[in-house]
Amino acid sequence: MQPWLAVLLAVFCLVVGVAVGVFIGIIYRKKVGEAEIGSAEEEAKRIREEAAKEAESKKKEAIIEAKEETLKLRNEAEREIKERRSEMSRMEHRLTQKEENLDRKTENLERKNEQLDKKIKDNEAIKEKISETLQKQMEILEEHANLTFEEAREQLIARAEEDSKLEIAKRLDELEEQFKDEADAKAKNLITLAIQRCASDQVSEATISTVALPSDEMKGRIIGREGRNIQKIETLTGVELIIDDTPETITLSGFDPIRREVARLTLEKLISDGRIHQARIEETVEKARHEVEASIKQAGERATYELGIHGLHPELIKALGRLRYRTSYGQNVLKHSMEVAWLAGMMAEELGEDAMLAKRAGLLHDIGKGFTHEVEGTHVEIGVNIAKKYKESREVIHAIEAHHNDVEPKTVIAVLIQAADAISAARPGARREDLENYIRRLEKLEEIASGFEGVDKAYAIQAGREVRVMVKPEAINDDQMKVLARDMANKIHDDVKYPGQVKINVIRESRAVDYAK
Repeated sequence: MQPWLAVLLAVFCLVVGVAVGVFIGIIYRKKVGEAEIGSAEEEAKRIREEAAKEAESKKKEAIIEAKEETLKLRNEAEREIKERRSEMSRMEHRLTQKEENLDRKTENLERKNEQLDKKIKDNEAIKEKISETLQKQMEILEEHANLTFEEAREQLIARAEEDSKLEIAKRLDELEEQFKDEADAKAKNLITLAIQRCASDQVSEATISTVALPSDEMKGRIIGREGRNIQKIETLTGVELIIDDTPETITLSGFDPIRREVARLTLEKLISDGRIHQARIEETVEKARHEVEASIKQAGERATYELGIHGLHPELIKALGRLRYRTSYGQNVLKHSMEVAWLAGMMAEELGEDAMLAKRAGLLHDIGKGFTHEVEGTHVEIGVNIAKKYKESREVIHAIEAHHNDVEPKTVIAVLIQAADAISAARPGARREDLENYIRRLEKLEEIASGFEGVDKAYAIQAGREVRVMVKPEAINDDQMKVLARDMANKIHDDVKYPGQVKINVIRESRAVDYAK
């Protein structure tokens, strides 16, 4: 056989073998796939059957649960219905009992009304008999007493009023003593604390000032040729210069302390400078006036700084500084105003009130005294107008207006300003008054006290701070003494002006005198 034929045969056999193998593989895969598909279908069928069985089982369980829930709800509803029926039956039973009780009460009330009607009729008959009896008795009494019913009634009323007045006086005395003890203890404690914490010096000032001279020769230079220098100084300052035999002293007299201070500074500058002539006097007076104005402003600023008061209008500060050169009964008004501010602030702080507002009102309460020589009206009216002009608060304005009882004090601050003003003014040595006014005030006190009925003697003692009244024991009894003291105090309060307070001391005593023989 040829070699190529062998090779060809071998290739053919190989191709045929491969084709047969491929065919056999395809057939095998087909059978394997069919077997898998059959297995998957069986598995799917099994799953469907199991799902159907499970669904059927859950359906039955759900039906059973629903039946159980329905049964449970039905049982609860039946139980609730039974409870409500039971409650309804109890309520019906109670209502029935109440109706029965009401019926019984109504019957009782009807019986009582009938009894009351009968009693009213019986009482009316009794009243008629009593009225007739009283009328007969009144006629008998009028006949025996020689008094009509109206006259007897007026006498009884008058006696009852007198008895009531005495009883009221006793009761008022007891209450007054009780409240006075409590109020005095608290007030004394409060005021004592305030006074202890506020210790200030008091300096009395007059309407004259003195200037020391290095020698009496200086008097002639101040007078000048034909008195021209002294006349110029008096004209420019408005102050009278008194040059007399007093050695090395010139006295300045004037009602206005500011002008007097300007004149004093002018003289001191002229004396220290030694040049005294018309032009120099004019220049020196102008400088002194500027210095006084600067000192006025500094005094007002110092007062507000010491008290810790802020926000005052600049014109109010200047007005405060003017008080440095004003006096009241010899008491420096600026020092007095600062003391009132301290006292009112301390008392307000103790009482839980606005201490700063109290200080402000106390400092400004006499602000009008700085302008009394220039503006008409009382210092209270002037002070109120100034405070309103510079937009002070209503509380401060009211305190200024009420500190001398020109109006009734309506705030705690206003009352504290009154108290602090009285404390500062009434302390021994704080003020002085001229002898004539002092004697006139004492005579007025004694005159008022002696004018009351039943008073035997009256004496004003302790510089007018106490009026000691001796009453006639046969005309005034112990209970009437209290009424007399109160009426006397009210009369003095209304008719007399005085610093501080006046004590009314009514004394009643009975004396029995006999002689051993």
